[in-house]
Amino acid sequence: MNENYAIGIDIGGTNTAYGLVSREGKIIFSNGLKTTSYKSFEEFVEALSSNVRTMIDRVGKEHVKGIGVGAPNGNFYTGEMVDAANLPWKGVLPLAKLLKQQLNKKVVVTNDANAAAIGEMIYGIAKEMNDFIMVTLGTGVGSGFVANGQLIYGHDGFAGELGHVIAVRDGRPCGCGRNGCMETYCSATGIVRTAKEWLSTRNYDTILRKEEKLSAYAIQQAAIKGDHFALELYDFTAKILGQTLADAVAITSPEAIVFFGGLAHAGDILLVPTRKYFEENLLSLYKNKVAFHLSALMNENAGVLGASALVWG
Repeated sequence: MNENYAIGIDIGGTNTAYGLVSREGKIIFSNGLKTTSYKSFEEFVEALSSNVRTMIDRVGKEHVKGIGVGAPNGNFYTGEMVDAANLPWKGVLPLAKLLKQQLNKKVVVTNDANAAAIGEMIYGIAKEMNDFIMVTLGTGVGSGFVANGQLIYGHDGFAGELGHVIAVRDGRPCGCGRNGCMETYCSATGIVRTAKEWLSTRNYDTILRKEEKLSAYAIQQAAIKGDHFALELYDFTAKILGQTLADAVAITSPEAIVFFGGLAHAGDILLVPTRKYFEENLLSLYKNKVAFHLSALMNENAGVLGASALVWG
């Protein structure tokens, strides 16, 4: 049997992407669906399986080795999603079991940010790195820690939840049940939350007041145009992000931090102030040693590529 392909699935809080990927890391076919369009988890898995089955049939089932999935709170050891903060379905969700029943293929599950880290390590800018942190700034904040060439899973499969480190004590409530998580400030959702709070309590002159539905993209575009309010939002977000990353460096001593996701598309508008606050808060022995990189797969789908790479492992 010539198993030339793997399926990669990246489940996000807003959208789910999936693709057929070659051993060389080329996405042959890809598509997606809206994660939040389904009332039940079972209904979501059924729709996802139907779409993936169509993709598998295009090349023949015998040519597909298996399915890798990056999912919020995905557990590499059990194949389950457990109380994902940004999904409408709570509890322990048997993702791998249901997909295997539907598609009759090997299924490997991990955290969505871990999948992005694997994709970066195999196909992207971290190819030659043994120690780095992958930070995904999307609907939420995800992270994958690679140390000594190995992705860190921890004893229960849930290591590396940087988005749920408390960045602001007694701060904003988070969907995970804690207060002040970095995710509530440094995600696309978080920066919009800050903007709405400030607009309701402060007398800012900003083009963002004209937005009917405020979004992280609208804030980014306003910042590019030099809107002072938008730039102040990025500075506030960058301070929390930089401080929290400085703490994370003290644990694994990475050679680089790689940024991926919608909020990271702001580039220097976010990363220059983040770097400033990061260096100000680093332990002295780490100063000027940790590189910042935007993902080399920013225009690809790092989640799909990384998830597919799980199949070959």
